[in-house]
Amino acid sequence: MKILGIETSCDETAASVVEDGVKILSNVVVSQIDIFAEYGGVIPEVAARSHLEAALPVVNKALTDAGCTWDDIDAIAVTHAPGLLGSLLIGTLTARTLAILHNKPLYAVHHLKSHVYANWLSIPDRPTFPLLALVVSGGHTQILYMPAHNQFEIIGTTRDDAVGECFDKVAKILGLPYPGGPSIAKAAAEGDPNKYKLPHPKIEGLDFSFSGLKTAVLRAVQKELGLPISHPSHDLKNHLSQRQVADFAASFQKTAVEILTEKMQMALERYPDAKSVVVAGGVSANKILREGFERFSAFFPDASLSGDNGAMVAAACYFEIQSGVQPVDPYSLNIYPRISIEN
Repeated sequence: MKILGIETSCDETAASVVEDGVKILSNVVVSQIDIFAEYGGVIPEVAARSHLEAALPVVNKALTDAGCTWDDIDAIAVTHAPGLLGSLLIGTLTARTLAILHNKPLYAVHHLKSHVYANWLSIPDRPTFPLLALVVSGGHTQILYMPAHNQFEIIGTTRDDAVGECFDKVAKILGLPYPGGPSIAKAAAEGDPNKYKLPHPKIEGLDFSFSGLKTAVLRAVQKELGLPISHPSHDLKNHLSQRQVADFAASFQKTAVEILTEKMQMALERYPDAKSVVVAGGVSANKILREGFERFSAFFPDASLSGDNGAMVAAACYFEIQSGVQPVDPYSLNIYPRISIEN
């Protein structure tokens, strides 16, 4: 079965053709990072307009790269939620139109499910159920329990900031460019991860909180520079040396990874039947995170599939179909009501 996956939940316009949920025939991603690097973050209206320009060319290239015509495509999958409202609208409108024009079944796929299923793509070994999945991205930090394909239970989630958002905000404090994840990792490679002691939020159970860690970095920087807490955060970068930036980046990265590994250890103790651990989402590309999860023998997607892409959407769709999920009506699909990751 060949599925065309379309992804436009944030600032990547992506399309991919995947065969039988595991074999990538094409994977095309047009990123808007260069556009938003100047602003230090995504502007939703600009993102939506960029998707509008790129959507059809990206889909056409995905078909061409896969050596497929529309006759070869068995279904269309599109990210339905969550994400930026305007960006999702462009993706779903594109998918609906193509489904109607080419008489293809259309499937609305949850974005976080897609990230998890990146771990089934083009790798020799695949996770075994039941499993625990850690989803770490700019908008989400969750631990999921999966007893089988397409069965999700959220057992831990962030109460405030997502870890990826925390990376972006700490990068901004340190004067590092957007997106914060790669910038922090690059700077941290030259720093001392033990230079600054940062707190681990005391959150009961398997939930997370990263807002306090972000504030702790801010206060530590102000203290290091001998500046009052009233000093504006956007000016701190003008007082930091390259060495201080590297040490703060390394210390923050180490602390964030420790928080994630501690929660996963707790989850494994509460769910001893779990046979696999998978990590997904943009932050899963982080090298230190991957090293920290080696003790769990965790599965990670290829780094090129950690961010948003159409291949993961198509893979998730394939396993939904195998689980008995029915296609949606392309004439009535919209981005409300938002579908839940939990079944």
